[in-house]
Amino acid sequence: MSDVDDAIAAARASWGRIADTRGDPIDSRARRRTKQAIGKRLTRIAVADAAILIGAVVVGMVIPLGIMGALLVMALLLAATILFAVWPAEGRLPPPEKLRTVDIKALPAQTERWLGAQRPALPAPARTLVDQIGVRLETLSPQLGRLDDGTEDAHEVRRLIGEQLPAFVNDYARVPETLRRVERNGKTPDAELVDGLKLIEREIADMTARLAQGDLDSLSTRGRFLEMKYRDEGGGSS
Repeated sequence: MSDVDDAIAAARASWGRIADTRGDPIDSRARRRTKQAIGKRLTRIAVADAAILIGAVVVGMVIPLGIMGALLVMALLLAATILFAVWPAEGRLPPPEKLRTVDIKALPAQTERWLGAQRPALPAPARTLVDQIGVRLETLSPQLGRLDDGTEDAHEVRRLIGEQLPAFVNDYARVPETLRRVERNGKTPDAELVDGLKLIEREIADMTARLAQGDLDSLSTRGRFLEMKYRDEGGGSS
């Protein structure tokens, strides 16, 4: 097997590992999102506090603030700090019906945000699957950056993660809490939720692999061209 074949096999194996992603990427993703959320809050606090201080300096140049003015500035600084420390870092959550019309490039991130907000109300096995689906969506997102919104692949992605996934979770949420662990036709609503989320997770992984197929084929073609051009030329010149 040539070096190019080795590289292609390694690339395909990496996509195979994506299909089996479990613990570490989820933990890493959670830590990264926590750091991002903290960073956004700190940035908002710094901007708000800077604006208050600049405003106080400008006013103080016209009207002496005195002790009461200084106390007011301190109170405003404290209030702004507390407000932006507890204010959601991500802004308003997109409603599920909005996901059907979100630009395809932004759809994975918006669906991930919406699904993450539903996570606390789901049973423990489903919460684990929600985390795994979040990793899938994060992996899928770069693939959609080069995808035309009008293609069949884009429609298929939108149907699954913009329509079917939110509708499925909403159907479960409408089931009364007292009935979610009661068997119906041999399966509880909790079990139906878990089984459905497993199918969705696998389908997102398959979509990612299919969309990456063109990149893998391009790598194969370009690698073989380079091998024929430069390795053969090098062999001929020696």
